[in-house]
Amino acid sequence: MDPVTTHEPPAGLDAPAGPPERLPSAGAVLPDAPATTPVGRLAATVERLRREVRVAQAEAEGRALIELAKGILVERLGCGPAQAARQLAELTEQAQVTPLEFAVDVINQAARDRVSEITEAFLSVAADEAGPVEESAAVRLRAAESGVLAAPDTQTMADSLLAHALRPLGAVAVAIWSVGPDGSLTLAGSAGFPPGEAARWRYVPPDVATVARRGLTEPDGQWLPSLAESGLPTIGRREYADGARIAVPSGTGGRIHGVLEIAWPKPEGPLPRPVVRQVEALAELCAHTLETLTPPAATGPEPGVLPDVVELMDLADGLHDPALVLVPHLDDAGLLVDFRIQHVNSRFLDPAGRPRAVVGGALLLEAYPMAAGTGELFQRVERVYATGEPFRAHRMRLTALVDQVPLSAVADISVSRHGGAVLLIWRIEDETARLASLLQNAQRLGRIGGFEENLLTGEITWNGQLFGLYGRPVSSPPVPLQELPAHAHPDDAVTLGRFLRTLLHHRRPASAAFRLLRPDGVTRHMRVVAEPVLDTDGQLFVLRGAYQDISAQHWTEVALAATRDQLAHTEQQAAERNRLALQLQHAIMPPAQAPLRVPGLQVAVRYRPAETEHLVGGDWYDAVVLPSGLVLLCVGDVAGHGIEAATSMVVLRNALRGLAVTGAGPAQLLSWLNIVAHHLTGAVTATAVCGLYDGERRILRWARAGHLPPVLVRQPDATALPPVKGLLLGAVPEARYEETEVQLAAGDTLLMYTDGLIERRDRSVEESLTHLLDTARAAPSTLDQQLDRLLTFSRSDTDDDTCIVGIRVA
Repeated sequence: MDPVTTHEPPAGLDAPAGPPERLPSAGAVLPDAPATTPVGRLAATVERLRREVRVAQAEAEGRALIELAKGILVERLGCGPAQAARQLAELTEQAQVTPLEFAVDVINQAARDRVSEITEAFLSVAADEAGPVEESAAVRLRAAESGVLAAPDTQTMADSLLAHALRPLGAVAVAIWSVGPDGSLTLAGSAGFPPGEAARWRYVPPDVATVARRGLTEPDGQWLPSLAESGLPTIGRREYADGARIAVPSGTGGRIHGVLEIAWPKPEGPLPRPVVRQVEALAELCAHTLETLTPPAATGPEPGVLPDVVELMDLADGLHDPALVLVPHLDDAGLLVDFRIQHVNSRFLDPAGRPRAVVGGALLLEAYPMAAGTGELFQRVERVYATGEPFRAHRMRLTALVDQVPLSAVADISVSRHGGAVLLIWRIEDETARLASLLQNAQRLGRIGGFEENLLTGEITWNGQLFGLYGRPVSSPPVPLQELPAHAHPDDAVTLGRFLRTLLHHRRPASAAFRLLRPDGVTRHMRVVAEPVLDTDGQLFVLRGAYQDISAQHWTEVALAATRDQLAHTEQQAAERNRLALQLQHAIMPPAQAPLRVPGLQVAVRYRPAETEHLVGGDWYDAVVLPSGLVLLCVGDVAGHGIEAATSMVVLRNALRGLAVTGAGPAQLLSWLNIVAHHLTGAVTATAVCGLYDGERRILRWARAGHLPPVLVRQPDATALPPVKGLLLGAVPEARYEETEVQLAAGDTLLMYTDGLIERRDRSVEESLTHLLDTARAAPSTLDQQLDRLLTFSRSDTDDDTCIVGIRVA
């Protein structure tokens, strides 16, 4: 037995196999998800199954060593398997160790091959330099030996070395390099690095300085306490940039077959001599596999990594945002069940705080079980892979990935397919930076600058916006608050004095508006608000507040005040003009007028002014007995409103009266009145109906100028007189008008009116005239009552003046 071996089996070994020792877990453990939700239960189930798989693998590897030890006992003792198992169990109990540790001792004593010699040499040196060695060291080394010898390829060998021998030493990754005849390096296997790294470092040409190259050229290998300080390129440099590295040559019989490179996550001091010896022993173990390794015919991406995936990895590394490269993971039937995280870029920050190397290489639903929950991120990725249609999501909560992040954590998600892989990008929103940006933008848009002044130390702090408001460079000293009056307009001294007295003497918050005189000669209207801060003794020691540039608001208020004054003046002028127009209109046509007395004829008039005074119009009427004994009857409407319309109405009404004494007929009167409207009144336009009634013959001669025709009420019917041709007044310099006669009979009523009686915005003139005729048919006993009824039942909604002239033959 080796002198350092602590458990020497006596002759006649015979023991059964006991339960193997559980090796440390090789994978990172996700935080337990709450079991109160379906998604939480899913996450817990995934993690439990992963642990069970790791334990089962460890038990299987330990069972292989125990079975090997039983085989040695069968051969040495010449007994059967059952007896050998009983002997192993009894001796294990006597030695008070685990069955796995005792089995390793048996194997170390029985095996006299090269691997056993390396193991014994390591244990001997470790005992000489570091005292008694823990049994687990021998177990780890023998377990690593078993894994190496049983490994079908160098990749499996790397996985076994990392799981059994290196993780207990604190290492996180391992790379096994094969040396070519020309001095080139080929990555034969790796574990612990992101999958994409193997594709990048598959082949290193000769004479390229890397960590592995240094380990090949240095006799005792290369130890780097911190990879960042060396500046050497190597596999996994971005993931473990600050960690320690060691590279030792791997060879047997004086021939170097490759290099063993091991990575630690953090800087490390010099390795203890036993650890160095163990690394050298592991390198020699690797040499036995590398010795029989057939180099690949051509370099290329690692198995399962397509060229387009490698290009996508390079694309992800060039992105500023965190990114994952996902490749489909199929079951035995070829169906998509998950996505493997093939690569994570250097910008990646895991929401759960795990290292990139832990996430890289894992399945998406294993790393982020919540992706299958309410956020449906996995379904989105699956759809993008199936259809090729990109997916974008704005401000998705990161609880859709893991539930250990704050509820306020959100990210913009982008998923796109590139060949046979999917690129998942998320831009995590920094809530603090976002709020700071919002505050900065609010200050900039509101032209607000903040300050804080320590009265005890005299220290004054301004933000950049306040320097801009003052028109001072950032390098200049800030202005103390007590010196503010020296930088303001002299007329504002009293206001600022009251402000400072309230703030400093009364120790109350205060504000003031003043005019700031800037060094560049510009005067700005400012508002300052400040509050005092008292210490525990009630003493004032800090002033803090803000300035705001209110120049735009000030000048807007000035412009609004001027506009209000001008508007008030304009309204006053308009009211005065309307009052004068109304007085003029009432003077010419009073609302109540004495009835016209004509033998054999009743004459009545009505005038209803507009309800709104500023709509005083140009409606007019007239009923007068001419010197010839004829009765002049007319109504008219001048276009427009206001004093211009009222004065034009007076001109036309008086002109028609003067022209009527000539004895001319209605057509001629309107022709002359057209000349007056066009030439003598500033080219106004108007409509009118003019009639001359002969009482002896009961005949009415009438003409019209663009006006509605009169209405004849002859019981029991009411009809509008057939219209005659006639252009409105003032439209052309000269116009000719037609006239016609109407024979009236006793009891007939004739109505002349302006459009204010019937005009509606939602009805045609024909419909409104029909309503007027229906109203006029129901004639009351007197003419006055009939005119009042017409005004009462009028449906006009234009708020226009209305004139009515009515005659009834006795």
